[in-house]
Amino acid sequence: MPTTPTTATTKTSATTRAPTTETTVTTEPGCPGFSRRGLLTSAAAAGGVGIVGAAGGFALGRGSGAQGASAGDGGPPRRDLDGANGPQTEPFYGSHQSGVETPAQAYAHFIAFTLGPGITAAEAVRWLRLLTADAAALTQGQAPLADSESELAVDPARLTVTFGFGAALVALAGKDHVPDWLKPLEAFSIDRLDEDRCTGDLLLQICGDDPLTVAHARRMLFKDSRSFAEVAWQRDGFRRAYGSSREGKTQRNLFGQLDGTANPGPGSEDFARIIWGQGTETADPVFSARGEPPADLGAHLPVWMRGGTTLVLRDIAMNLDTWDQADRPAREFSVGRTMDTGAPLSGKDEFDVPDFTAVDERGLTKISQVAHIARARDGLGPEAQIHRRTFNYETGAGGDSGLLFASFQADIERQFLPIQRRLAEVDLLNEWTTPIGSTVWAIPPGATQDGYVGQELFDG
Repeated sequence: MPTTPTTATTKTSATTRAPTTETTVTTEPGCPGFSRRGLLTSAAAAGGVGIVGAAGGFALGRGSGAQGASAGDGGPPRRDLDGANGPQTEPFYGSHQSGVETPAQAYAHFIAFTLGPGITAAEAVRWLRLLTADAAALTQGQAPLADSESELAVDPARLTVTFGFGAALVALAGKDHVPDWLKPLEAFSIDRLDEDRCTGDLLLQICGDDPLTVAHARRMLFKDSRSFAEVAWQRDGFRRAYGSSREGKTQRNLFGQLDGTANPGPGSEDFARIIWGQGTETADPVFSARGEPPADLGAHLPVWMRGGTTLVLRDIAMNLDTWDQADRPAREFSVGRTMDTGAPLSGKDEFDVPDFTAVDERGLTKISQVAHIARARDGLGPEAQIHRRTFNYETGAGGDSGLLFASFQADIERQFLPIQRRLAEVDLLNEWTTPIGSTVWAIPPGATQDGYVGQELFDG
């Protein structure tokens, strides 16, 4: 005798954590959890057109260098007993800041500062000079002059320090230098923002493959800042540890989803246009299946930002307890991709181009219109692309879990917001994700060896 599925009930708490959702919708008789049918019904009730992802779930896309990096290939595993990654360095000086196009490291620390009362432009320049000099030394495995634990600096393990400027810091150089977009994002119905996570005048994104190195760099840069600013907020993030998977392999978030497949490949013409806002002028450039992105995405950036980009940093709470109630078909239906390989439901490989018109034997589209991959991609032009550099976080068993969603793009209005607005209308992954923090940053160009980050702004 068939079992009748029970209906869904939802309870939402008023805290900053992801809403606690108690849903009992079965995929098979007698199996509690989320089902594809129940999710579709939920999305339709919420607004007719589904979206999957909320800013925390742009879990889709393309990448470069990851083909062939499936689990288990590459020969038998071998431990690195020589510490080969410890001495590895990423450049600090250059036309662009490191930590954007750099292949993502295993650990990250985001720390935002609020300017102290009465700080002047001259004092801000002294602060930026100090931070630049010490960050440059630390990323190259050298101890800064005031480093009392110099032994901790000798293994940089691909350490990078990326500076982001808020409106108040930029305004010290003159209010006319503050671009119109350097402000909080518009309000979205899915947001449950904690004001304490939505502020700051200077952001430091500190990334590396060794958590001790990252902690030491954070401590040194914090000491540099105490005379100029106070900590507004800070958050640790992580990916797979160095050596756990092959470089270039798409990372997984705490939901187990491949996260970042759609990223433009580092060094590509796509990346240059989408992130840095200017082409490489390479003859016969090659573009992804999304098509050729405009070459003018960075035309609106002020002169002092040429060679830089923009960052939208979203703190996304993820409800792992209710995610556990969803069976695999429901999870894959929500995203539009398989959980194991990350292939679109219309294809077989992670990097197959999604076919949103493909139908199954029942005549139903293989990728639902309410799937995350469809709402974040289908119908949007080639300019609506971003580079997601995400890190997981978890505060302990039963504590907060989520994703630090760092989205880099040349033009927030033309690239990030069209995606975010669609995802905020209706979103199946909103069953499990809630934005609790949101900040917008100007990422200045890189520094010269005798200069400092932000010199084009304050000395220009």
